[in-house]
Amino acid sequence: METLSFILENGGLISLLLGQHLLIVAVAVGLAILTGVPVGIAISQHPRTRRWVLAFAAVLMTIPSAALFGLMIPVLSLIGYGIGVVPAVIALFLYSQLPIIRNTTTAISNIDPALREAAIGMGMSTWQRLRKVELPIAVPLIMAGVRMATVINIGIAAIAAYIGAGGLGSLIIRGIAQSDTRQLLAGAIVISVIAIAADYALYALQRLLTPKGLNKNKVATGRMKEATT
Repeated sequence: METLSFILENGGLISLLLGQHLLIVAVAVGLAILTGVPVGIAISQHPRTRRWVLAFAAVLMTIPSAALFGLMIPVLSLIGYGIGVVPAVIALFLYSQLPIIRNTTTAISNIDPALREAAIGMGMSTWQRLRKVELPIAVPLIMAGVRMATVINIGIAAIAAYIGAGGLGSLIIRGIAQSDTRQLLAGAIVISVIAIAADYALYALQRLLTPKGLNKNKVATGRMKEATT
């Protein structure tokens, strides 16, 4: 009850921190989509390059977030952005690469070759085949990677408060520093809620972007499985 009272009494502050938190995550994931999807498409038909790119992205994911934020400080200080939003966005951008690139390249490379041959037989160019055939089929898996990156980054963004990026992590830091359980729990609860909400919102967007034919096939497949069990 004390935590709920704190949230209600400090709604303005929490709304401000929530806006900062979501902005950092949205910019980082948005930039990661603009780079990760094209990279995933480009490496999907080149197994050796794909292995190297995915290995590098996996290494980035293994770096502890606090360590990565710390490494950014001396590097970005050279251009006057050692602390604040910029290093936070760059770090979250790097953490977003693996799920987006991996899901994109998996989705594109697993498309039935017969569909590509049919598109070629219809006289489609590479760009037309990608835009009209391959990407619509790959949308569900690509969006799953975006959802994963978003949820992960909402949690990691809390640590960015240690380098002055703001966000809901500020409540957790203050709660620890002041031994105030209300602030600590308020920050953790709000972060958890927005992570769940973001996942559901992106899932709804995923269903909206998925071609109706694919959704119907999934429903039909699910019914067949139920009938055989």
